[in-house]
Amino acid sequence: MSEVPSSQSRGKRRPDRAALVIGPALLIVAAVIWWDVARITAVSNVAPIGPATVPHWIAIGLVILGIWTIFEAWRGDFPVREPVARMPVICLVAGLAAQMLLLKPAGFSIATGLLFALTACGFGRRKLWATIPIGIALSFVVWVIFAKLLQLSLPAGPLERLFF
Repeated sequence: MSEVPSSQSRGKRRPDRAALVIGPALLIVAAVIWWDVARITAVSNVAPIGPATVPHWIAIGLVILGIWTIFEAWRGDFPVREPVARMPVICLVAGLAAQMLLLKPAGFSIATGLLFALTACGFGRRKLWATIPIGIALSFVVWVIFAKLLQLSLPAGPLERLFF
């Protein structure tokens, strides 16, 4: 069987514009991390590893990845991307937005239960009537473990106040 060469391999490779945006963005994030770590005052001058060590290594890694991404994007070596399915992305973003907006007024269990249900919707589970109660129940169990057993502060809403 003979393989038909793709249109990209027949002609001159063009730079990948998305990757040419991502590479400098990685460099900017690395610069922000490096600048923020520079403001940390040293806890101890004796110890070689302090609170700034890991962020410095993360910034160095991001610089390497940013330069590598720009280089590969300029050469056009990235594979052709598949089209993005928009509905799963919309479901995930809606779940995160719902949790952020409802965390204080509705409490941890309801807000995180909606996040659970919309994330399940994003992964293909379309029965919200079943996933919302399951998510709220699981989130309530997590709230009980963290808030009551471990004595950590999580926002309580009407459901949590109903039982405690």
